[in-house]
Amino acid sequence: MTSNFSLLHLFTGDLMTLFVSIVLVMASILSWAIIIEKFRLWRATKRSPITIKHGDNMDLIVDKLMRPFDKNLWFLSMVSYVAPFIGLFGTVWGVMDSFASIGINQSVSIGVIAPGLATALGTTALGLIAAVPAAIAYQYFSKRADDLYDKLDEKRTELKSKK
Repeated sequence: MTSNFSLLHLFTGDLMTLFVSIVLVMASILSWAIIIEKFRLWRATKRSPITIKHGDNMDLIVDKLMRPFDKNLWFLSMVSYVAPFIGLFGTVWGVMDSFASIGINQSVSIGVIAPGLATALGTTALGLIAAVPAAIAYQYFSKRADDLYDKLDEKRTELKSKK
């Protein structure tokens, strides 16, 4: 007995599965690009720390300094929340495919059910592969940005009180 199972077919079985897979893979790639960019930004900041000096508009200076650290964190947050639901949609689609196969074949054998369930589990895995790193990175970089903001805000308050 030969098997026609392939890992590629698991994620490209039909048009909807392909669409769900592409969305999740693209979300994961963009998340990793943002994560790498944030690590580079924080490494550069470690080499040359951010400082503020007495200026005319201290609020504007602090806000401008914080922009790169907050940039694109919204996307990591969105992927961490949405990707599991997109994966779940793929799961539901795969289970529906399994039930449709049962109806067409009038059989409940594992050979009829397995392809749809494999696709279902594959899209679930893709959803988690996209969501988990994004969630961890979002929490990590948000905390670091909040800490930096607090530090700059303290310095701003200190400089304002010296006026």
